[in-house]
Amino acid sequence: MLLRQLEYLVALARERHFVRAAAACYVSQPSLSAAIRRLEHELGVPIVRRGRRYEGLTPEGEVVLAWAHRILAERDGLQQELSALRGGLTGTLRLGVVPTALPTASLLTNPFCEHHPQARVSIESLSSAEIWHGLAEFELDAAMTYLDDDTRGGGLRRLPLYEERYVLLTPVDGPLATAATARWAQAAALPLCLLGPRMRNRRIIDECFAADGATAAPAIESDSVAGLYAHLPGGHWSSVISHAWLHMFGVPDGMRVVPLEGPAYGPRVGLVTGPDPPSVLAAALPAVARAADVRQALDELLRTYLGGHG
Repeated sequence: MLLRQLEYLVALARERHFVRAAAACYVSQPSLSAAIRRLEHELGVPIVRRGRRYEGLTPEGEVVLAWAHRILAERDGLQQELSALRGGLTGTLRLGVVPTALPTASLLTNPFCEHHPQARVSIESLSSAEIWHGLAEFELDAAMTYLDDDTRGGGLRRLPLYEERYVLLTPVDGPLATAATARWAQAAALPLCLLGPRMRNRRIIDECFAADGATAAPAIESDSVAGLYAHLPGGHWSSVISHAWLHMFGVPDGMRVVPLEGPAYGPRVGLVTGPDPPSVLAAALPAVARAADVRQALDELLRTYLGGHG
């Protein structure tokens, strides 16, 4: 059995198409198909369900795929550990991040690259479900995701980074601009731009609106933080945001931050590293995260925008 055969199988399961998998592996489609057939012959089991096109893996193939992920992860770990012994970490840290935590990712990745200048970081924006799957299947080394409501991921290591805090961004000439604090029901009555209902952040703030007896009816919804912020300059729309977004986007011209009455903290966002033993690169990340103290950095930033209060 060759590691290359396992790489082909992983690519085929990911792409679900022989031609695309071959292109991803920089080989011809006949070469990839032949390699997987040789793997089936060597293991004595059918791996791929074949028809006119790729139809998925057999039950035996799913078992082989799980082992392929583990074996390739061990291969990568060996290479990283040997590189560290030769004078520093090398390779690529594969980091999954939920979209609402993307604005804070640089608080970890910048110091990580400073400490390990020969290493690289590949960041992928993923849903929390995709992150747990990627970690379990060794497709990710680490992730920044919500910690509170997911019991999956046995064997994964969790390090809390910060708790989301929600504030109102509103035009300086708006009805709540001079308020010391605002109620969620008051915010719901404003012309709003919010994340879409499929986003975890939106579901959380909808619960906060409901707790104050209100329902938000935003005129504009976006599936990304950047798309939301793009609509805020101009003085028409207000939005409820996580304080973490201030790190990247700040406060648009002509707007003000107003604290919202209610829970002081929302759900926890944390760093999760892959199944034991974690990759050498993933194992180096928690130390960087502890030194970065993301929670303190974000809380100080919020106090700055609130004029020293909050």
